[in-house]
Amino acid sequence: MNDFLQTILLWSSSSPYWLGSAIFITAFLECLALVGIVLPGVVLMFGLAVIAGGSSLELTTVLLLAWLGGLCGDFISYALGYRLKNKVPQLPLLRSHRHWLINAELHFQRYGVLSLLLGRFIGPLRPILPLVAGMLAMPFIRFAAVSVFAAAGWAIAYLMPGWMVGAAFELHSPPGFWLQASWVAACLALCAAFSIFGCLRGWRTSSLVSAAVSSLALFALMLSWQHLSIFDLYLHELSQLLRTSWLDHSMVLITRLGDFSTQLVVSVILCALLLLFRQFQALIFASSTLLITAVSNWLFKHFFERARPSLLLEPLQSFSFPSGHSASGFAFFLVLGVLASRQQPQRWRVLWLLIALVPAACIALSRVYLTAHWPTDILAGALLASVICSISLMLVQTTQPMPALRKQHWQLIIPLLLLTLTALLSWNFAEALQMYAH
Repeated sequence: MNDFLQTILLWSSSSPYWLGSAIFITAFLECLALVGIVLPGVVLMFGLAVIAGGSSLELTTVLLLAWLGGLCGDFISYALGYRLKNKVPQLPLLRSHRHWLINAELHFQRYGVLSLLLGRFIGPLRPILPLVAGMLAMPFIRFAAVSVFAAAGWAIAYLMPGWMVGAAFELHSPPGFWLQASWVAACLALCAAFSIFGCLRGWRTSSLVSAAVSSLALFALMLSWQHLSIFDLYLHELSQLLRTSWLDHSMVLITRLGDFSTQLVVSVILCALLLLFRQFQALIFASSTLLITAVSNWLFKHFFERARPSLLLEPLQSFSFPSGHSASGFAFFLVLGVLASRQQPQRWRVLWLLIALVPAACIALSRVYLTAHWPTDILAGALLASVICSISLMLVQTTQPMPALRKQHWQLIIPLLLLTLTALLSWNFAEALQMYAH
């Protein structure tokens, strides 16, 4: 298998046309029913993305090819399931591994449309869920609409990190960068490993463990941010390689999710709904996490007094460390993830939290892209929110576990939050775009 992967990667690196074809085909096969189960697509796509980062193939082209390939795989899998119906269990591989199909059906019946979004990031489910959607006669318009967004998020999550690594190698990183990057990555990996392991094992002290390791990482970052200048400057320079007109617009839109006014409005709405539903434990957890994160971030900013990057036409006047957008974004979406994961099996709790981290991470990364913050700023903001969220959850559940919100509650919370965010993000967008002009 290793020889096969090396052959594909060498062949792809010979020409941008072959590389683009390989990305499309790999994404297509990775999402195609049954084939994606046996294909080492994740490793192959990462390798192709690394090669693309060091080639003349732009990130926009790489993501577009992967998105189209994944979408084609989804549509063909859906058509196969719709055509075969009850004959699907007799397909090769599924005959001897019926549990794959059973798990996919249970996941689809339990989460419906949402399963296509969540399952996209779970290897065994990704190539089977479109097959099941067709087999169960899910309306194609609904399936296609969800797949368009799911395939886009999947392409970004799976290819952008590899492209960035390839671009970093191409830029000839300065001495000391990889040592500093390894130190930061190791701290974050330890935080993630302890938190995920504790959650999967069902530890009653998992919130305490998560708070402890995140606190240690945050403390280490606060002590060493001044010594990570090579890490900050190089990643800052690397992020500017991504600059395109459409990405500028997208990043401004994303960064506005973390604006103080936006976060204030959606936080008040969420807390008001929890009060209306008489979910008092959830209300205390949400309000304490959001409020303490905002206050703590403000205090730390004025304690460290770090200057922002001075690359904007009108540089922002507040201090830089930690990032307020990153802290508020992680706090808000972690709260939603925790509320959604209540009374779920351990592995689904982890999945809900990981899904919640996606928009929070996008907000944080947008701050570096728009030259409003240094990379260590957004890491500090994310860790600060994680610490406070974990401590709040632990204290709220001291006497009894926090109950799950009902399906009817989410049917009101999600649409109302989405409508509010849509209105807030579209308001004065032209002015916001001008604010982040260079």
